[in-house]
Amino acid sequence: MFVDLQQDWAAGVAVGLAADGFARFDKVRTRAQLVTLGASLGRIVPHRDSDDDGVTTLQNRGGLARRIGFEGFGTGALSPHTDRSGVLEPPALLLVVCGRKSSSGGECIAIDSRSVYTDLAINDPEAARALSQPRTALFGGAAGYLGSVFEHSQGNRIRVRFRMDGLVKYSPEITRWLPVLGAAIERHTIRFALEPGQGYVLHNHRWMHGRTAFTGDRVMYRLSLDPHPEFAIPSGFEAPNTVGVTP
Repeated sequence: MFVDLQQDWAAGVAVGLAADGFARFDKVRTRAQLVTLGASLGRIVPHRDSDDDGVTTLQNRGGLARRIGFEGFGTGALSPHTDRSGVLEPPALLLVVCGRKSSSGGECIAIDSRSVYTDLAINDPEAARALSQPRTALFGGAAGYLGSVFEHSQGNRIRVRFRMDGLVKYSPEITRWLPVLGAAIERHTIRFALEPGQGYVLHNHRWMHGRTAFTGDRVMYRLSLDPHPEFAIPSGFEAPNTVGVTP
């Protein structure tokens, strides 16, 4: 779904997010315009790496990328993950705009965890059940968040929380299921390139994201948001009508 900036941008994006958890747009010309658009959709949530306006500039910063949790500042691939998995309430929305594209590579990766979960629930319900068990994944280190990959909540909804780097420890009970999960993620991965001015918004409680490795001076601008209540964008996704996967 592409949203026209000439129309009511925030309302158009909110429709896409409420339905699919994902929307794309283009024609963002300046950083100030990005901030204005973001603020029209939700409250800007500061990030560890953001500037005063809440925008994080993702570009190659050499040796910094060798530190755990800073891989986004290199040129390597980023495996599928959700943002801020180590905090109690990760920001709901992630808004990304291309400032400068790479010479080669650097495709965006996005995965709808609803499709992944449904796949597992139908084809490997034991894996879906194990990955939904509370207190089986420690995100963010000792002071982080102890939860699960798929978190079942009120209203028959499920939220995803996932990463595969040095900032997560999975319990032995679910480690055996990680290759099964990885295969399901790969089956439902979409890849797309962004031109300067193009971007996307995804629901961080539903979609995983990443990128392919790249060469060149690629620059992306990122905002974290919590949507304004009047847009009524639900968190996560509705549990599919399958049997035997509730934790």
